[in-house]
Amino acid sequence: MLHSKTPSDSSASFNQQTVGGPTAAPSFNSEKQIDTVIDTQPKPRWWESKSLENKPVDGPYGWVVVVAGCFMLMFSMGCVNSYGSYQTYYHLNQFPEEAMSTLSWIGTLQFAVMNLFGIPSGILCERFDSRLVTFVGGLIMGVALIIASFCDSAVWKLMLTQGIMFAIGASLVFIPSTSIPAQWFTSKRALAVGIVVAGSGIGGLWLTPATDSMIDNLGTGWALRITGIIVIAVNSVASMFMRNRLKVAGRDKIVDLTIFRDIRFLFIFAGGVCGTTAYFTPLFSLPSFAVQVTGKSKSFGTNLITIINAASTVGRVATGQVAPLLGNINTLSICTCIAALSILVLWLPFHATGTLIACAIAYGLFCGGFIGLLPVVMAELWGVQRIATIIGLLYVANFAGTMIGAPSSGAILDNIGGGTNFKPSIAFSGAFMMIAFGFFVCLRVATNSRLLKRV
Repeated sequence: MLHSKTPSDSSASFNQQTVGGPTAAPSFNSEKQIDTVIDTQPKPRWWESKSLENKPVDGPYGWVVVVAGCFMLMFSMGCVNSYGSYQTYYHLNQFPEEAMSTLSWIGTLQFAVMNLFGIPSGILCERFDSRLVTFVGGLIMGVALIIASFCDSAVWKLMLTQGIMFAIGASLVFIPSTSIPAQWFTSKRALAVGIVVAGSGIGGLWLTPATDSMIDNLGTGWALRITGIIVIAVNSVASMFMRNRLKVAGRDKIVDLTIFRDIRFLFIFAGGVCGTTAYFTPLFSLPSFAVQVTGKSKSFGTNLITIINAASTVGRVATGQVAPLLGNINTLSICTCIAALSILVLWLPFHATGTLIACAIAYGLFCGGFIGLLPVVMAELWGVQRIATIIGLLYVANFAGTMIGAPSSGAILDNIGGGTNFKPSIAFSGAFMMIAFGFFVCLRVATNSRLLKRV
């Protein structure tokens, strides 16, 4: 019969070797000898991540990392959320001959490429100092916006600069900001990550009206230049504090895909695809629905998005407080279910003003939990050592969902709803969010089948 060593067996064997015998390890009788051995260990090169395991978990520096990550997401995702201001101006003034669907690809590319570049970003975070990675990401974002400010002659130039180039830089900021804070916390991990991802909601709250004001008074060129300069300045300061707590050991494989053999990852990956497919329909369609179907003003439709962003900010922080009590996977499942119900119950059958506002509040609160808890669940299930790469793999699911969701919802509205009947696209969004809930329930059962267990 084969016998596998337990940790205690290995420890005992190690102790026997150190006591004596031909393979005995040298014993140290003085602190001076120990210091000499430690000093001979190879020091990390300037571009490599340094281990800070001596700093306490749930300690004060962890909150410094959280604040830095919050500011980074405020501008990376905030710029993505505020693209609608540019799109409106491009359509009415700069490129009136272009279809709105063509201009919308700039914003779609921002979010899609940012997620697609998640795997390279995760690998870079493991192999290089995260401060260097996030600094370079902020620099690319800012330079992309500044270059875009001079691309006023063709849409394809904006797709390359404001779309793809900006997204690559945003990914180098986004992946470290959502993964590294998990290394610094255990009991308060959900709250910490919730505060970080709340930065995107905060950015959407103030950056969109600020962008509108700059465009109205200065034009898109100077709006892009000013935003680019601010992004570089703020991100350069915040990146100084974005430090890994754990140093990841080297490995032969650039991308380790063995995690796809874990059924739990397949469930969370499928849930991510379906959830992201549903995610953008309320954000893109609720304002148009308010104007075309209920006869409300354009400002009322814009205010609905503001409500969603505000509620999402609250939801991402609040779920961080609730998750330790109910369990991270339980809370993720509940948030996804209520987000689906807010679409199917409050939006689909009603046209009243009150139900629209209620839908915006409920969807914002609980879709914020869906976004904020995914990195926390990943850290809980697979640890924080390689969380950057694992989250990068998960965000490939977000890329797939983005490319499926927004174009499909628009096509359903145009071809089935005739451009005015929103019910088919609303049902499409709600159904996919409910399917995501089903996958997260499967994840919950695969992790622990005891229904009353906090998981």
